[in-house]
Amino acid sequence: MQMLQLTNIQKFCLFNLGLLLATTLFALGLGGCASNNYPEAMQVPLLATNLDVPRLTVGDTVTVTLSGLPTEDTPLPQEKTINEDGSMTLADIGRIEAAGKTPGELEDFIHDQYVPKIYTHVTVTIKTSGDRVYFVRGEIKNPGRLIYVGPITVSKAITSAGDFTDYANHHNVDLIRGNGKQYELNIDRILEGRADDPPVFPGDQIVVHRKLL
Repeated sequence: MQMLQLTNIQKFCLFNLGLLLATTLFALGLGGCASNNYPEAMQVPLLATNLDVPRLTVGDTVTVTLSGLPTEDTPLPQEKTINEDGSMTLADIGRIEAAGKTPGELEDFIHDQYVPKIYTHVTVTIKTSGDRVYFVRGEIKNPGRLIYVGPITVSKAITSAGDFTDYANHHNVDLIRGNGKQYELNIDRILEGRADDPPVFPGDQIVVHRKLL
């Protein structure tokens, strides 16, 4: 049988045709992979949304309810305020870290402390109090109740409330924590970088005193 002889031009055309076919198949393969992974890609916005879930902080009040237990073993709901060190104390398990967690994360954490050490199974539900607020009072242009929307310091909280009046004593500002602990601050020193600017938490009060005339 006589072998078919190809010219250089024919060889060149066949090579390019094969290269084009391989490139097309590879692209189709990538397209198939992308199609298979598309549902996972659609989950990315959901993950980003989860990052926006409010996290618990100092001063937040939460109610911890245990359910799914025999009636005689079910404890009463526990209402707790998160302490200044970020912790709270629960019956049977003691001190736990709560600040920085979302309510869902705290539910899972508490569940793991109770099961299986204390209960075989239990359902933990975390309910937070209503609005997260703090108060700015005294010689402030717009004193009152402010919504806590995220981390904020004393100096910025004063600015958010309209700033000082002309009669404000910048050297005599009280920060009163929700647990009653009180700190006297000098805002001028804070703004000059010579003193720390403490964080404000839900339930806190900032009281700006008047100058002595």
